Amino acid sequence: MYFRGPAVGLTFCSFHLAFYFTNKYVLSILKFTYPTLFQGWQTLLGGIFLHICWKLGWVEINCSARSDVVSWLPASAFFVGIIYAGSRALSRLPIPVFLTLHNASEVVTYAVQRIFFREQSSYTRLCSVTLLLISAGCLPIHDKQLDVDGYFWAIIHLVCSGCYRVFQKSHRSSLLSDLDQQYINYFFSVLFLAFAAHPTGDLISVLEFPFLYFHTFHSGCCASGIFGFLLMLLSVKIRSSLSPAHHRSWGFLAKVITAVISLFVFEISLTVPLAICFLTCVLGEALLVYTEKIGA
Repeated sequence: MYFRGPAVGLTFCSFHLAFYFTNKYVLSILKFTYPTLFQGWQTLLGGIFLHICWKLGWVEINCSARSDVVSWLPASAFFVGIIYAGSRALSRLPIPVFLTLHNASEVVTYAVQRIFFREQSSYTRLCSVTLLLISAGCLPIHDKQLDVDGYFWAIIHLVCSGCYRVFQKSHRSSLLSDLDQQYINYFFSVLFLAFAAHPTGDLISVLEFPFLYFHTFHSGCCASGIFGFLLMLLSVKIRSSLSPAHHRSWGFLAKVITAVISLFVFEISLTVPLAICFLTCVLGEALLVYTEKIGA
């Protein structure tokens, strides 16, 4: 485990970087802003790959009990909200801004657990979520590239992410494994997004997309789907083979690496106040990792 952990973790960071960069390229550079089609394609590809891995015996899927599947459907609805709103937000916001807002989902998780489940938490966790809230709340004030629609969808994304995390934790006693849950998420998302493609206008509007028949667009879409599936698979492996603190640590490192490198690849108006917001977010998440490590 000592030798495997770092190798798997660094591979996870690489796929995390590749996934966000390919998504950002398709959504912002090529401007493929049809989220029902883009996310429908990604979940379809992920579902097909996961089904193939299951049939080949590489992974184990056991979600045949109807009651377990039905009980997980609310989480799948949150999952659709996460990927749909996240796609719309990422198409308009720089990656560091998006990740800073995404981290604020911990505030939603904390609030729901305290208000509805009366869960007690440590002082260090309270400090960490406070820093995450401050960093996300100050972003619109100092963002010279302020995009109101981008922030709107980012807020929906972080709310769905926080609620999904709470729902997932409350179902730890369920017979569904992480892969079972993801398999249901993929299936539900493909159906929902397929039915939503026409009412949202994406199915008709996509015919006017200028790069529809370009190889660069096809390659970007394929790469995003493949990287997304591999990222999910590695995340499940890390979660199952390492402690929660180590899993959160690798996720933290992956986001920092992705955000820093994106500053040199994609356009962003970086100012000192904006950089302080990013650093405050990093400090808040680092404190969250420490909180997980000490088991508070």
